[in-house]
Amino acid sequence: MSTFSYKNIWSIAYPIILGSIAQNVVNITDTAFLGRVGEYELGASAIAGVFYFVIFMIGNGFAIGTQIIVARRNGERKYNLIGRTIDHSFYFLFLFGILMFLFLRFITPEILSKTITSTNILSNASAYLSSRSWGIIFAFINLVFGAFYIGISRTRVISYSFILMAVVNIVLDYVLIFGKLGFSPMGIRGAAVASAISEAVATVFLIIYTFRIIDLKKYGLLYFSKFNKLIFLTTLKISFPVMIQLLISMSAWLIFFILIEKLGEHELAVSNIVRSVYIVLMVPVWGFASAVNTLTSNLMGQKKPNEVMRLISKAILMCIGFELVLTFFNLCFPEIILSVYTPDVNLIRDSFASLNVVNGALLIISPAFILFNGVTGTGKTLTALLIESSVIGMYLIYIYYVTIVNPQTPAIVWTSEFVYAILLGTVSFLYLKFGNWKHHKF
Repeated sequence: MSTFSYKNIWSIAYPIILGSIAQNVVNITDTAFLGRVGEYELGASAIAGVFYFVIFMIGNGFAIGTQIIVARRNGERKYNLIGRTIDHSFYFLFLFGILMFLFLRFITPEILSKTITSTNILSNASAYLSSRSWGIIFAFINLVFGAFYIGISRTRVISYSFILMAVVNIVLDYVLIFGKLGFSPMGIRGAAVASAISEAVATVFLIIYTFRIIDLKKYGLLYFSKFNKLIFLTTLKISFPVMIQLLISMSAWLIFFILIEKLGEHELAVSNIVRSVYIVLMVPVWGFASAVNTLTSNLMGQKKPNEVMRLISKAILMCIGFELVLTFFNLCFPEIILSVYTPDVNLIRDSFASLNVVNGALLIISPAFILFNGVTGTGKTLTALLIESSVIGMYLIYIYYVTIVNPQTPAIVWTSEFVYAILLGTVSFLYLKFGNWKHHKF
């Protein structure tokens, strides 16, 4: 594989970007529809959606660890070990999915009742998570398939599955939230049911695609052989720090919205709209970061660690180019973009300042996130955990100060993204430049 080719980076990144766009259509659709139901539903979907995403990202941490190992074995041309790694990931995430279903359905409402002030936000958030919990097992299965396809650099199917999921979600959102085609209006619960069903549909598609297209014998895939302790522990050793890192990262995101809720229900609704736009703007970042993660691990498998920084530099340049185009449209047409999420002129007006803040933060977080994924791709996931934990600690201190100690507007609170990006990017760069990672094996 030519490390210095923009084409190689793009060939892996663009299907992930397309898939992420389709996946974010789900987020946009939920926010846009609920913005037309009411401000309580819009605010509740912020906290409930992030809470669900925290659970999802714990599973995603195991999948990322799996992806790193698959990419390394792919670089080493040890194809027969790829399938066995994937099978053991299925074992773990299926059982973990059952546990998380029970947690979301029966324990989460009690946790939320201790942290949310508004009874209207609480009741709507609990209703959302109760219904959304049915999709978590399917979501975890989809993550394992994603780890396989990204790890072997065949990412196009990821975009297919997300496009299918987006289409199903849009149709079901319209039908279930507003009560069309003979259904009773379900409001925020309808959004959750639609998302859960769309995840199940994506799972069925990925299973059928894999059996029809992939050479299962070459990879030893989906044979579900006897449990192998060594394979599982190797995967867990790489994955566990990523799981904890993502848990810390997403929990900080959840705390962000819980603290904003203390500023008021209107401020929470504003921040949910900005969050939805921000996630869309982050799509290219995730695509290029995932490509860097895979290609870095592949290079380590090929014993070419000296080429990693040049790979990262090219990915950063490509990503910033995309982000400049997106931020240009955001700056030129903010009212049009925000009106997608709500017809409320007050919400739109009060979102302008926060939107401008995330536009600026995006150009810093792009290189920071790609550098950090370079660290993760080397397999030094414990180091990545330590970096993320330290940065998140500073991030939370800043958020606490501007929401509780010295309450500020949502726009000022959103400047926390600058704090996070600058610290993450600086520490990741220093580690890749001077750290001891080039000969790491697993």
